[in-house]
Amino acid sequence: MATRQDMGYGAEASLAEDLLLLLFQPNAGFRGSGVIAGENTLFYVLAGAVLADLALGEQVRTSGRGSSTRVEAVADRPPSDEILRSAWDYVAQKPRGVQTVLAAVGPTLRGPVLDRLVDSGDIRRTRRRTLGLFTTTALEDGGTGRRSVLLGDVRDVLVEGVEPRPRVAALGALLSASGTLPQFDRDIPWTSPVINRAKELEQGDWGAGAAAEAVARTVTATIINSVVVATAVIPRP
Repeated sequence: MATRQDMGYGAEASLAEDLLLLLFQPNAGFRGSGVIAGENTLFYVLAGAVLADLALGEQVRTSGRGSSTRVEAVADRPPSDEILRSAWDYVAQKPRGVQTVLAAVGPTLRGPVLDRLVDSGDIRRTRRRTLGLFTTTALEDGGTGRRSVLLGDVRDVLVEGVEPRPRVAALGALLSASGTLPQFDRDIPWTSPVINRAKELEQGDWGAGAAAEAVARTVTATIINSVVVATAVIPRP
């Protein structure tokens, strides 16, 4: 099988890939097929993950506060990842409001990010016949175990109080921002302490060990809070 480097993705999965893999619910669909939790807010959340990745890489920064928050590219620091580069190029044209960037970048992300998860073997696409007449495409767990590892990392932070690495903190914050945490109740109990810790992650309270990433943490928290605002007005099933 081709490696991530062979496919031009870089050695580490992007936050958007990790987030979509977490949102994938392997057995929640019809006849054991998987579904993606939070589909109605997904494009905002994936766009937030892309911007958060750029923030952690110190490739974008933000200015202003509240509804006037703007994001701009850090000059001469383009990412090598194709999806991240597309978003970076967009904000490199001129500083833009975070909400504008989320709305512009998000709608095209689901397909290519899911393709990466299929190419890496984390998710499988299978074709099934329904009622002997219709052919449908189902999503199944690929058996790599990576989703379980990611879920365990986030659970350790939210439930056990483990101080997170920056990427795990951002992933937990994005999962909270997506509004889907209640659907993880079997693995991550939906309790008041968990809800409070998730909200702390959204605000950039990642613990003392994250002090070295203070600027990136602040930018990431600003972006994630914009995701919270954007998704709050969308009805959830």
